[in-house]
Amino acid sequence: MSPRKADEPVRLTRIYTRGGDAGETSRGDGSRASKLDPLVRAYGAVDELNSVLGWAQVEVRSPSLARIQNELFDVGADLSVPFTAGDGRLRTSQEAIDRLEEECDRENGALPELKSFVLPGGTEAAARLHVARAMCRRTERDVLAAHAEQPVNPLALVYLNRLSDLLFILARAANVGSEEPLWLPGGGR
Repeated sequence: MSPRKADEPVRLTRIYTRGGDAGETSRGDGSRASKLDPLVRAYGAVDELNSVLGWAQVEVRSPSLARIQNELFDVGADLSVPFTAGDGRLRTSQEAIDRLEEECDRENGALPELKSFVLPGGTEAAARLHVARAMCRRTERDVLAAHAEQPVNPLALVYLNRLSDLLFILARAANVGSEEPLWLPGGGR
């Protein structure tokens, strides 16, 4: 087998390794940890979020979401290695957060003012983006729980928070041209 090239993050010739059969997994630095470790659960949640975004992307077909999926791999890589500031590892960056904020401002600027809470649903694309938004919020809570036990890059938490905002805005945008489902207080009676 030829050596891995610099532009190849990994080279997998076999998917199963049997290394996780006893309930442990390898972290990004090669150390072993329980699959129940809060940090392992946190980067597992990032993977789930990325999968749901891929599902939303089937309907949305957005270059922005494609970029975000790649950035979520970066977030997962960040969380898979113990955090030490300035350690030279791949870390979630302020630039990625700034891009999300710019997208939030641009996309939200084109939407009508909100006068009620939005119910998840509407178009297929909006519904999928709302599922991704809710998954993003849960992922953020999982990373925060891990951070209570061991340091994580604080920018990873900020990134997930901004991403959930953007997903909410994109879900609203996906309902433009159809009736946006709004909460009617007491309307379920």
